[in-house]
Amino acid sequence: MSDTVLTPRQAFIMALEGKQPPGHVPTFELVFYLTMELLGKVHPTHRHFAQWDQMSPRERRLQIADAGDTYIATARRYSHSAIFVHGMEGVPGAEEQIAEYIREQTGQEFFLMRHGDATMAIPSGEEMEALCYRLADEPQKVKAEQARAVQQALERASALAGKGLYDGFALCSDYCLNRGPFLSPSQFGEFVAPYLAQLIAGYREMGFYVIKHTDGNIMPIIEQLVQCRPHALHSLDPQAGVDIAEVKRLYGREVCLIGNVNCGLLQTGTEEEVIESARYALRHGMPGGGYIFSTSNCVYTGMPLERYELMMAVWQVEGRYPKKELPGCGNNLTRGGG
Repeated sequence: MSDTVLTPRQAFIMALEGKQPPGHVPTFELVFYLTMELLGKVHPTHRHFAQWDQMSPRERRLQIADAGDTYIATARRYSHSAIFVHGMEGVPGAEEQIAEYIREQTGQEFFLMRHGDATMAIPSGEEMEALCYRLADEPQKVKAEQARAVQQALERASALAGKGLYDGFALCSDYCLNRGPFLSPSQFGEFVAPYLAQLIAGYREMGFYVIKHTDGNIMPIIEQLVQCRPHALHSLDPQAGVDIAEVKRLYGREVCLIGNVNCGLLQTGTEEEVIESARYALRHGMPGGGYIFSTSNCVYTGMPLERYELMMAVWQVEGRYPKKELPGCGNNLTRGGG
């Protein structure tokens, strides 16, 4: 099969299904915030839409088109296979309009996803104490709330099913800190995992793909996460000690893996450390397929753009199937090119 047969979307889906697409291993970023530096455009998440209700229909269309064009240009610049449409949660219907615009402009070129989590995430510091009391004093009430949240999420998804607009959902509730999950494994199994499994099963039944994101050290609960049957786990955080080689060995046949390029090194490490982190992710993620190349979180504000481009230079040269033997750090890779 030639490299030109598949669209980026098709290659992404192959990886989500545990397969090995021809050509480059698929790549994307859950969020790419450096659009001002890259394109001279404010990222949709950073825009101020307080005057949306005052805008004329024409102005709204222009805002939607500009946001959509920002997503498209970023994806094409870095050969991303997927776009996570977000950033206008406070404007009802706007994100769906952006997705519709992207589809109109690109057809089936990209895999499109949106927010879709309804499970309990790490609470803020101000809310943590109250949650601890609630888990002990009113566990059944907490569980009932979780069940309602999942049901409401599935009802929202059912309105999108069959439209051909979104391919899947990114579940972005964070469960873990660098030292481990904010709940003990047994508590996670009681208050989160059953509802996560129900949510994923519901999305799957509607034909959607599901990517479960959480930063931090997921290893104490990874078995439970895999048993909930997401198509992929993101972000495999090396700053919390998550080793993609070990995760691939244990679960590589059960779930697609996304990420593991160290964001901390992208911001503050040496060029050699960035190259080696990217290589490590490719070396251990690619074999046999079921891997998507990305950072271990996102391309966040404050990260040097040239460091992300250095990471992508490694992907361009060495992230291609059939997998090549990856040499050590001593090659001629530099910023922005191979």
